[in-house]
Amino acid sequence: MNIGRQRSLGVRGQHVLDYLKRMQAENSNFYYAIQGDHDLSNTNIFWADASSRTNYTYFGDTVIIDTSFRAKGYKVPFATFTGLNHHGHPVLFGCALLHNESEAAYIWLFQTWLHAMSGRAPLSVTIEPDRFVQMGAIQVLPNIRLRYCKWSMFRETKSHLGHVYQSHPTFEIEFIKFVDDSETIEEYESKWGSLLAKYYLLDDEWLQSVYDARHQWVPVYLRDTFFGELPSSAEGHDGKISYFDEFIDASTSIQLLIKKYESAIASWHEKELKADDETSNTTPVLKTPSPMEKQVAALFTRKRFMKFQDELVETLANPATKLVESETITTFRVAKFGEEHKAHIVSFSSLKTKASCSCRMFEFSGIICRHILSVFRAKNVLTLSSEYVLKRWTKDAKKGAEPDECASQVPVNSQEYMNVRYSNLRQEAIKFVEEGSKSIHVYNVAMDALHEAAKKVASVKNQGPRVIQGGSRAIGDNQGPSDLSTDEKAKKIQELAAELDKTNKRCEVYRKNLFAIVKEMEDQKLKLSVKVQNARLHLKE
Repeated sequence: MNIGRQRSLGVRGQHVLDYLKRMQAENSNFYYAIQGDHDLSNTNIFWADASSRTNYTYFGDTVIIDTSFRAKGYKVPFATFTGLNHHGHPVLFGCALLHNESEAAYIWLFQTWLHAMSGRAPLSVTIEPDRFVQMGAIQVLPNIRLRYCKWSMFRETKSHLGHVYQSHPTFEIEFIKFVDDSETIEEYESKWGSLLAKYYLLDDEWLQSVYDARHQWVPVYLRDTFFGELPSSAEGHDGKISYFDEFIDASTSIQLLIKKYESAIASWHEKELKADDETSNTTPVLKTPSPMEKQVAALFTRKRFMKFQDELVETLANPATKLVESETITTFRVAKFGEEHKAHIVSFSSLKTKASCSCRMFEFSGIICRHILSVFRAKNVLTLSSEYVLKRWTKDAKKGAEPDECASQVPVNSQEYMNVRYSNLRQEAIKFVEEGSKSIHVYNVAMDALHEAAKKVASVKNQGPRVIQGGSRAIGDNQGPSDLSTDEKAKKIQELAAELDKTNKRCEVYRKNLFAIVKEMEDQKLKLSVKVQNARLHLKE
């Protein structure tokens, strides 16, 4: 028998249902579902608005399911589904009220959420270290990489080892630091044993269970899977920032929940607009002469570019040393000056201009690491290939009609496409309204434009659905390929091939010259940096 944990909100939760019904009546893309008794004494509720469903099509590769309301002492059993948008901000994918917690309840919740997201499962999911949550996730998302929230593991460890934390104030700091900073599995294993021996905890059962679960929560064991986060030292959090942290807490009542929910949505939307504006209307300061830095600055959002820029600048202090070279693969050792014991191994393919690093930062975060960039610098790779530029981190992350690469397999009139179209129109309309309200002149122009657009939309609707045919368009008076004879086509192909060969040769000459210039500039910059540092040291002495 599956016995669960229950809460009752009674009639106080009725206004939540009334709100959900009203929102769905206003927008058919607003989704909600109910499990259990409709008298609200034992009811589970899930909902996701149109923006949440659309954002999932862009940023649904990794999801955080936060069901920590009980551990946090919340009055309201409020659970959330969130991710990270192209600026690295939390983005909402859905919410739930779980009055009845059980394995069956979580199975229902995850199935309902997945259905609302058009059945598209993420690559990875972060959950609470809770038995019911874990069993529900395994049942509904069997092929997804699951991890436990690291901060919840720290919180539970502190709860179980309160006496240790009180008698040894340094234990918590050391525990968190070595979990976050371990760069290899061997380093983690070694530090774990040393920590337990230092504080006489080798026989502690709780810590043994924490160690046994290390593959589900310790970062160094999860680097081969995308979670969208940078190392703690680079960004300062690993899923610690919650979408509702500043709005909902232990004192929030069911009566205030919806008001706080809407405040959070409005706040994060405003932050996204500001980040969009900063990315689009300001120019970042470049710190190197590298063409790669200029390329990424033009592609990434500002915050993601700054993370890349930090890694690029660090290549000056992390030189690459060649270890082994074959016909296709060259292996490098990359280490920071003075920290050779923390070296990483990079394998570089000259044929594909690809590299992989033992730190797995790109696989984990989607941002290329300083070690690979150092090898690229040594091998005169001046720009990043498309596989190192994740669209989810770019300015264009939310552009385009198709929600993902498989969208061509989805009918154009499907719910998923409707969600995308609705969100795109809504976002453009909000920008239009904000600009149109700044002055009376702009307001009048905006109103005229809206009236004209309304007429055009009405006209298209009255015409009914149209079939767009492609494949034939006139381009001036040029002769098309279909008008050429077989011999003429062959001759044309030979001429184009010869011209292409000449162009490739010229490009190769220019490329080599450019490589030499850029490398010389970077070497001069490094030498100058060393001289400045030496001068500063002499002045201090």
